[in-house]
Order: sequence, then structure tokens, then C-alpha cells
Amino acid sequence: MAGEVRRIGQVLAILKNEFSDISISKIRFLESEGLLTPERAPSGYRLYSENDIARLRYILTMQRDHYLPHKVIREHLDMIDRGLTPPAVNQPAPTGQAAAPAAQQPRTPQPKELRLSRGEFLKATGLPEAFLAELERQHIITSRRGSRFYGRDAVTIGLVARRLAEYGMDARHLRAFQLAATREVGLIEQALAPHLRRSGNRKLAAEVVQLAATAHAAMMRQAMDR
Repeated sequence: MAGEVRRIGQVLAILKNEFSDISISKIRFLESEGLLTPERAPSGYRLYSENDIARLRYILTMQRDHYLPHKVIREHLDMIDRGLTPPAVNQPAPTGQAAAPAAQQPRTPQPKELRLSRGEFLKATGLPEAFLAELERQHIITSRRGSRFYGRDAVTIGLVARRLAEYGMDARHLRAFQLAATREVGLIEQALAPHLRRSGNRKLAAEVVQLAATAHAAMMRQAMDR
């Protein structure tokens, strides 16, 4: 697992000053409720990433400051995992307790890795089975490398493909988009090769891809306006 990870006792020490009633048993209870899913070491120990800790801080804050039940917190977390923004919670802090200053507000956890089965994927995207099969045949949608699960990008492509189909654009059109994207990625990799050899920072590639995607969208809008 990428990044620093901590054992449950270390997590408890980090959050104890913010949440006086936190305990190992409470953290494990939240895990049993499905609100937390830390990785497990081969020895069986729970390993909490920075995002797991942010997720736990979010849960505890929603409980303490807004009295949200587990069901509502789970809905918020599900929205975050789907890349959506949960509804704002403006309920005042408990009597006698000042609201946390802005700097101490919980950081919204990042979406967890998405792993959908084929049936879940079809339900999430609304794609007909035959259309998905054609997109897979064209290698436009693929399951996650080395598995039979579909990730977040596959869901995005599936949702877009379904919408484009309403305008008469099928897998052949998407195949043209994919070939263009492959060429662009090749150009980016070629340009970044010297920087990656020097720094080894793989996040650099993701940042440049995002910048290129933003520029690409703007160029398409500009071309449509001509």
C-alpha cells in the first residue's frame, strides 16, 4: 500500500486530543459497521493510511458535532467514494462546546478505490450488456489490471458512452477518442522521461495528464466556436 501506514494504537494516539472518547474498541466497532476498511498486514494487524485516518476523523466529527447516525454518515461516505460532495451539515455544535475553528475542520477523505463486479458495473452505468461487450472488444473499457473488477475510470467511460449513444455515437467513435488519447499519453511520457529519471516522482505524470486534459477540453470548445 502506497504511503505511510500506522497501526491502530498509533491512530488512537493521533486522534486522542481531538476526540477524548475515542478508543480502540470504538475504532473496531466503526470498522464492523462498514464505515472503515483498513488494509490488513499478512500478520493480521490493521494498517491505516492517511486517508483512513482522514475518514475516521470525518466520521468522529460528524458524530460529535452534528449527531449524525451511522446510516447518514455511511451515505456521506458513499457519496465521497463516488466522487460526489456530501450535503453540507450546518447543525450547531452541542451546548457549551465551541465549534471547531476552520483550520481544525476535518479534511474530506479521498474516494476509496472502486472495485465493481460486472453486474455492479452494468447497474452503475446503465449500459446494456451487448454495448459493454462491444466496448470491451474495442478495448475502450477494461477491467482493472490483473482482476475481473472495474475501476472508477471505467465507470466514467461507461457513463459517457451511454450518454453519447443517445446522440448516435457508438463504440467506433469512442475508439477514435481512445486512439487520440493513447497518442497524447505517448507524447507526455516521451516529454516527461528525463524528469522522471531525475526525480522518480510518478505524481508528476498524473499532474501533467490532468493539465493536458484541461487544455484538450478547452481546445475542443475553442474549435467548436470557430
